[in-house]
Amino acid sequence: MLPILIAIVLGTAVLLCVRSYLSWRSRSRGLPLPPGPPGLPMIGNMLNIPKFKQWLGFKELSAIYDTGDVMHFRVLNDHIVVLGDAETIMEYLDKSSATTADRKESVLIELTGADVSFGFMPYGNWWRRHRRAFWQHFRPQAIAKYYPAQRTMVVRFLERLLQDPVRFEAHIRYTFSAALMEMLYGIQVSGENDEYIAKAEQVVEGVAEGLLPGRYLVEVLPFLRYLPHWFPGAGFQKRFAAWRAASEDLWNAPVARVKEAMAQERQEGVRCIVGDLLSGVWHSDVEKSALAEEEEIVKDVAAVAFEAGSDTTFSTLQTIFLAMSLYPEVLKNAQAELDAVVGPARLPNFSDKDSLVYVNAIIREASRWIPVTPLGVPHCTIEDDELRGYFIPKGTVLMPNVWACMHDPEVYRDPDVFRPERFIRDGKLDVSTRDPFQFTFGFGRRWVKISRDGTILQIALTNFDRICPGRYFAESALFINVAAVLHTFDISPPIDEDGVPVKITPDTTDGLLAHPQDCRCTITPRSPESERLIRDSARLECQPKELYS
Repeated sequence: MLPILIAIVLGTAVLLCVRSYLSWRSRSRGLPLPPGPPGLPMIGNMLNIPKFKQWLGFKELSAIYDTGDVMHFRVLNDHIVVLGDAETIMEYLDKSSATTADRKESVLIELTGADVSFGFMPYGNWWRRHRRAFWQHFRPQAIAKYYPAQRTMVVRFLERLLQDPVRFEAHIRYTFSAALMEMLYGIQVSGENDEYIAKAEQVVEGVAEGLLPGRYLVEVLPFLRYLPHWFPGAGFQKRFAAWRAASEDLWNAPVARVKEAMAQERQEGVRCIVGDLLSGVWHSDVEKSALAEEEEIVKDVAAVAFEAGSDTTFSTLQTIFLAMSLYPEVLKNAQAELDAVVGPARLPNFSDKDSLVYVNAIIREASRWIPVTPLGVPHCTIEDDELRGYFIPKGTVLMPNVWACMHDPEVYRDPDVFRPERFIRDGKLDVSTRDPFQFTFGFGRRWVKISRDGTILQIALTNFDRICPGRYFAESALFINVAAVLHTFDISPPIDEDGVPVKITPDTTDGLLAHPQDCRCTITPRSPESERLIRDSARLECQPKELYS
């Protein structure tokens, strides 16, 4: 009897294997998976995926195993494909966005609280509704109404740099977060230790540290989330709980304050984006049953704008301070341009942007030198697909190695050197070789209308667009702040207690979001006239009610 039972079990196993093989052959049409490191039985490549600074690890693995521009990993039953070349990334994530616009529904997104961010939502109608609501307020044609807020942001930042230059990183975080809180919610934060700013930093930390594929075992073994925090190996529970609590507070509390103020008619005369969005919802023809959904979209849109708007600018500005301290000739070239275009009697304005070619090139080079998202935000395939003769299964996580594209020596000579001139040709900004903004702000196809002379007339979302919708707000904020800082301050290497310059070696933090590991520098006013210009501008600073107009 036992031999018969064994034969039945073995026969069933063989039949299941044959069935699985035939099903796979049918799905893949005989195409192979992309090349990658050899895996182990059952767990696949779980041990091969780099745990820290993955953009460097993936580049090294590609060279070791000679995988080329497309490298495959299998972790249990999940597939990960790393795209290591600019042409491959643009071909697959941009031109083929109809099949690559999804997001992986990972337990990490829920545990960190990122599930309320539409940037991490899977493709579908719920995501599209969020995108449309966000786009209404942050499309290129709408950005000019935020110029007063951004000018106020600049003056506050310059004044803080003048008073306490050593703490410039804290000033960046506080100034931008404070302005965004006023603009979005009409809330004036109490100072650098304000609860909203603290929660925003926790949320950013959760995204940066908690969402990297392969970092936490709970991603592939979701049942680990139910282990108590005191259980050996479950220490991650406390970190995830703190990140999720901060995320929920940041999503809910500010909007609740706006609703309370509006209900008590204390919001009159002080406009804000959330107030406008809520008013639009309340005065629309939305049925009561759908009202809660519309208000949830408002909360999501505002929180994403606050989180992403402050962190992108924070990271890139840190990079520029570091670069100016290491490359004094770049700073002098920028200041010469600012002196010629702007002059000593005023601060730079948005109308100066087209004339400040070198300043714009510095911003592009900073985005290339230390990209804010060195691995982008992972995409996911909506259906089974093919890429360059390889089979890409439905649900495959797609990771674009943005850092590798931005440090490609065949495109950027001496890629580790900060050199804005690489984006200037014939005295004009030239990004025709490889524009960093096409990589640092994400991927997806937009509908763009262009005139005969090359001027962009209109930009609209498509159904598969994953490009950061806050890009144009971030670009304008970066320009006005970089131009103002370089116009009024000198930036040089830090000095130790003996008065000797400290040599800083450029390096980055680890995580989904990256910024300089050490960007210490010495910041001093360029002249007494520059100091006076800052103080005079601060006295004329516009009132909070003008921050959103």
